[in-house]
Amino acid sequence: MHPWVGISDHVRLGVVTRWVTPELVGGVLEKCGVRDKKSGALPAGFMVYFTLALALFQQDSYDDVAEQLVGSDPELSESIPNKSSFTRARRRLGPRVLETLFRELAGPLAPVGLKSAFYRGMRLAAVDGFVLDVPDTTANRAAFGGPVKNGQPAGFPQARVVTLTECGTHAQIDAAVGGFNGGEPELAIKMADSAAGMLVIMDRGFPGVALWKAYTGAGAHLLIRARSSVAARPVEHLPDGTYLARMNLAGQKGAHPGGVLVRVIEYRVDSGEVVRLLTDLVDPIAYPAAELAGIYHSRWEAESAFRQIKTFQRGPAEVLRSGDPDLVRQEVWAHLVVHHCLTQIIIALADDNRIDPDRVSFVKVLKHARRSVVRQCTDTPTKIKEFLVVLAAKVHRKLDNGARRLREADRHLKRPDSKYSSKLSYRINTRDRRPTRRVTAKVITLHPAIVQ
Repeated sequence: MHPWVGISDHVRLGVVTRWVTPELVGGVLEKCGVRDKKSGALPAGFMVYFTLALALFQQDSYDDVAEQLVGSDPELSESIPNKSSFTRARRRLGPRVLETLFRELAGPLAPVGLKSAFYRGMRLAAVDGFVLDVPDTTANRAAFGGPVKNGQPAGFPQARVVTLTECGTHAQIDAAVGGFNGGEPELAIKMADSAAGMLVIMDRGFPGVALWKAYTGAGAHLLIRARSSVAARPVEHLPDGTYLARMNLAGQKGAHPGGVLVRVIEYRVDSGEVVRLLTDLVDPIAYPAAELAGIYHSRWEAESAFRQIKTFQRGPAEVLRSGDPDLVRQEVWAHLVVHHCLTQIIIALADDNRIDPDRVSFVKVLKHARRSVVRQCTDTPTKIKEFLVVLAAKVHRKLDNGARRLREADRHLKRPDSKYSSKLSYRINTRDRRPTRRVTAKVITLHPAIVQ
């Protein structure tokens, strides 16, 4: 029997334990039917915290993560199990436990008074997706797929994650995990029931009759960007210059009953390209086109949430550590759980300081959450509260209590496709590596062709 057995049950995940409580972990394990059957093995309860710690300390090895968790306890730190023991314990735990834990915690966090989170009584949410590189094993490539160039694999296999993100807080309301070869709309449809009563914003890769019916059927409202070929024939012109049109399945005629009726809004931003939006909010008086055009750009809050997960929490261009598809899924759900807990800390700090959550540094909160694990100074509810008070005082030094500054960055390739690119190609790829810059407010103008 390993010396950790019976002692490791008392290990906690620092300030994250405020939400991932031992009682919640125990309930999730019971719900998933996961029990400690093997005498002397690493217990499932500890492995939940260890798997979350792997996400919190993504750049560290198994041994280092274990040291972070138990370093303050000499009895545990002197006999850390080897990597294979942790891997076998992760396999016994499986991905369903972490997915269930995420679903127990996930949900909107914005208080009613947060203006950036609501539009005319509807909570604002965005659906979008991102990919995560996973180790290039035969099993991972078969399960997830990956980029292909000239018929050959190009880069790592990739897991695809699609989330329903609250725009005002970056909190994940729901999520779905699939492979690179699967489409984002198919994963998005799985989250329709979680969007009831919300105004959901999506980019132009999502419009489709099946998705539209799934979300509107669940009681959600939609605001989706579309290409010029989608719902292109007006059925009825509205007084404000927008129009009604039918969106149909590919190959259907315009009057096919399987289609859906949508309102089309077209506009330009600073005299740029024409942007087309589709929405089920057809009343031009109750939902003015200019307001909806302005609201659409809240979709970028989902991108900000993805940056927090991919760049800060996981680490830039970092590859996940799991060579097995089930463990990859387990790892992805662990990242989503950790991000949601960190977001809850941000909401609490913002509420205490009466500021917008955007003004609280995610990086600062992430660093302090890691320190709370290393020091194991938050192993009781009272100590967690005391730590949060100290954290609030330290984070306050980094707050900018003013209005959020308007900033933008050019969408150019930041990294060359290959380190062997030609000198000319390399110069083209790198000359636009400029930081974000402050800009003036955007001017939104309804498309003249529609106004007339």
